Amino acid sequence: MKFKGVIFDLDGTLLNTIEDITRTLNLVLTRHGFRQYSEEDCKLMVGEGMEVLIKRAVPEIADNPEAIQEIIREYRQEYTRTYRENSRPYPEIPEVLMALKKAGVKMAVLSNKSHEFTTRMTSELLPVEFDLILGAQPGLPVKPDPEPLRVVLEKLGLQPEEVVYVGDTSVDMETARAAGVLAAGALWGFRSREELLESGAQVLLKTPRDLLSLIITDENSQPE
Repeated sequence: MKFKGVIFDLDGTLLNTIEDITRTLNLVLTRHGFRQYSEEDCKLMVGEGMEVLIKRAVPEIADNPEAIQEIIREYRQEYTRTYRENSRPYPEIPEVLMALKKAGVKMAVLSNKSHEFTTRMTSELLPVEFDLILGAQPGLPVKPDPEPLRVVLEKLGLQPEEVVYVGDTSVDMETARAAGVLAAGALWGFRSREELLESGAQVLLKTPRDLLSLIITDENSQPE
């Protein structure tokens, strides 16, 4: 195997979470008299952490840190009850994870979702135990800053050239490239082929099973 490890984004890569995210966001926004969003809208707003999501959803409070934190607090409170209503692994993801585990590939999850929910959802909705799970937490920058990816690499004991990072947004591709890790774009996720290519994807994965070819049989699927 050319690669010894794979690091996954969570939302839009391992789990399809957009319905629960959208419903929870709209629930809180309605409470405050703000506008509502469709799932397609939310797909374009998520990925850079909660503060950025709220600033995009409610630009009129973008310069009000206290108001933003209040929306975030209410969102997380509601999400505790809603995060599992419709969120599920994408097709093929469970089988691919188990195949990678069987092959001895080290696996980690790196997400801009809060560490609490990243850990909870990974353990509750996916069939394997990851070597490391890291979500957003105080004192650590979020993607596209490469620092959290470097932290994961260090904890896994792997060099950048030994690892593939799989994600579905420009943030993921930029993070991978900045850390010197192979950037693999997940075409089944929240964003477009065009965005992934423009942001530096080195490999495009049409389905999760393409990852097995990339890692286990070392047949790279180059961007088209």
